[in-house]
Amino acid sequence: MRFPALALAFALAATPLVVPSFAEDRTWHHATSLTSEPKYPPGFKHFDYVNPDAPKGGTVRLSDMGGFDTFNPLLPQGEPASGLGLVFETLTTNSEDEVSTEYGALAEASSYPADYSSVTFRMNPRAKWQDGTPVTAEDVVWSFMKAKELSPSMANYYANVVKGEVAAPGEVTFTFDQTGNRELPKIMGQLLVLPQHWWEGTDASGDKRDIGKSTLEPPLGSGPYRIKSFEAGRSITYERVPDYWAKDEGFAVGQNNFDAIRYEYFADTTAQFEAFKADTFDWWNENLALRWQQGYDFPAITDGRVIKETFDNPYRSSGIMVGFVPNLRLPMFQDPALRQAMNAAFDFEELDKLRFFGQYERINSFFYGTLLASSGLPQGEELEILNSVKDLVPSSVFTTPFANPVNGDPQKLRANLKASVDLLNAAGYKLSGNQLLDPKGQPVQFEILLNGPTLEPIATSFVNNLKKIGIAATIRTVDSAQYIERVQKRQFDMIYTGWAQSLSPGNEQRDFWGSASATQEDSRNYAGIADKGIDALIDKIIFAPDRDTLVAATHALDRVLLAHHYLVPSYTLRKARIARWDRFSHPDKLPEYSIGFPNSWWYDEAKATKTGAPSN
Repeated sequence: MRFPALALAFALAATPLVVPSFAEDRTWHHATSLTSEPKYPPGFKHFDYVNPDAPKGGTVRLSDMGGFDTFNPLLPQGEPASGLGLVFETLTTNSEDEVSTEYGALAEASSYPADYSSVTFRMNPRAKWQDGTPVTAEDVVWSFMKAKELSPSMANYYANVVKGEVAAPGEVTFTFDQTGNRELPKIMGQLLVLPQHWWEGTDASGDKRDIGKSTLEPPLGSGPYRIKSFEAGRSITYERVPDYWAKDEGFAVGQNNFDAIRYEYFADTTAQFEAFKADTFDWWNENLALRWQQGYDFPAITDGRVIKETFDNPYRSSGIMVGFVPNLRLPMFQDPALRQAMNAAFDFEELDKLRFFGQYERINSFFYGTLLASSGLPQGEELEILNSVKDLVPSSVFTTPFANPVNGDPQKLRANLKASVDLLNAAGYKLSGNQLLDPKGQPVQFEILLNGPTLEPIATSFVNNLKKIGIAATIRTVDSAQYIERVQKRQFDMIYTGWAQSLSPGNEQRDFWGSASATQEDSRNYAGIADKGIDALIDKIIFAPDRDTLVAATHALDRVLLAHHYLVPSYTLRKARIARWDRFSHPDKLPEYSIGFPNSWWYDEAKATKTGAPSN
C-alpha cells in the first residue's frame, strides 16, 4: 500500500535468508498490482484520466496549517514543507484509476522471483536529476541506506530488507530475509530516491552538506517541480521544471500543468477560511458541516466566481477510522472496561442533529467504508483465522458483533451512561460524589489534546457527557508545531486522530498497531497498542497467499481491534467537500479514485479572465 514517503510503516523478520538468483532470463514487469492485472500496457502513452494536450501555465495557490522548518525529506524531526513530493521521485508511481497498482518511474521495470524473496529494479536510462546528471542505481542504494540510518520508522519499515546492492549496471536488487510477502517488492518501489552526489557535495558557501541535519537549502530533485522561493514557516513556491526528464513518459503526460504551485500557511482555520474568501488562495477542502451548510454566503459564491462541489472519488478506494485515542502507555487507559465505557459518552446522534446537518456517518470499523470492514459474526475463513489465535483474542469476537451505543435523546443517553457505570462498577470503579475512582482509589481524569480549535465543540460535548459518569476530562488546544511534537514524544493523555486504509492492507498495519511500533516515537501507533493476538493477525494479512485470505484476515483484525475498544470512534463523510475559485479546468473524466487536483488539472485563461485575476 502506498503512503506518504515521510510517514512509513515497517516489517519484521519471519523466515531464513533466501539469496536470489541473478539469472539472465528473469521476467521484467513494467507494472505490478496486488489486486488485478495492470490496466495499461508497456509503452502506454498516457493515463486515461488526463488530457494529454492540457495547456501549461498559470499559478495555483494552496494553503496549509502551521509552518515548516526543513526541506530534508528523511529526518523524522521537524516539519517538512508542504509539496516536497513535487521535487522528488520514487522508483515506481501509482495509477489513480486502479487499486494498488504501480508503474515504472525512476525504474522502468522490476523483477522478482515466485517466492518474493527479492526484487530487482532496472533504472530508466532517461531519468535525470534537475542538474542533468543521471539517476543511478547507486543513488537508490545510498538513499535506502540513509533512510534506514536516519529514521527509526524507516528502519523498521525496511527491517526485512537485509541488503540493497547494485546487481548489474543500471540495476539494483533488494534481498529479503523472508518469503511470501507479496507487498515487499511494491514497498521498495515506493522508495524515495535522493541524489547522493548533491547531498555529499557543498553548498553555495562551500560548506559540506549533511543529510543527517535539517536544512532550508532548496534541494536537488528529479521531480517535475523545484523550489523557486520561500519564506520560512509562512509560504513556499514551486516552479515547473521545463526540461523535466519524464515530461513525455506515459505516467507524466497530461500532468504537472501549472507553471507554479504556491502554499500559504495559517495559524488557525478561521483565518484560513477568511483568507480563502478574500481570494488569497484558490482551493478549500471543507471539514466543517456547519460551515459548509451556512458559511458560504459571500459574494463570490453568489456570482459564481467560487464553485462548491462534492466528490466521492477519493473515498472509493479507502477506508478510515477516526476518533478519540487514549494513550495506552498510561496505566489508566490499560483497562478495557474504562475504554469501553467512554464510548457511550459520545453522543453522535445529537451532534448530527445540531451541528452536522445529517451529513456524517458514525464509524464502526477500522476499515470503514470498504469491503474489508467486519460485520455480523465471523464465518468461513475468517472464523478459521480467529480460531487459530483463539487464546490471544477477546472471546467476545466469537459471540458479539461490535456496535456503537446509539444516543440522540436524553433517555437513550441516560440508559447508555448507566450501562457504562454498571460496567465500571463490575470492574472495580466507584463513584465518590461526582468523581469516578479507579480500583486503586485514584480519580479518573485526563486531558484531550487538540490540534487547533476546529474540534473543540465536538470534544466539549464528549467531555460534558464523560462528566455525567464521574470522569473529569479537560481540553487543551495547541498549535500544530506543539501538537506534532507532543504526539511524536507521546506526551498526551488522549488525542483526536485517525488512520486511512487502502483496499490492499499490508505492512503498514504493523506501524499502526504492531507491538514493536508502540515504542517508536515516529510510528503511527499513537495508542501504544502492543498485543500478541493483533501481531499474529497482522502477519496473517501480510503473508496472505491470495485476495480471499487477505480479506478474511483483515475482517479478523478489524473485529479484534474493535473488541479491545482502543478508541472512541467518531464520524466521517464519504465525500470531499470542495470550494474553489473558478480559474481551472480538468478532463471530462476524473480518475476513479482521486479528484486529480492539482496533478491533472490546468489553469484556464478564459475562466480566469471571467473570474478575475487573483488578488496576489
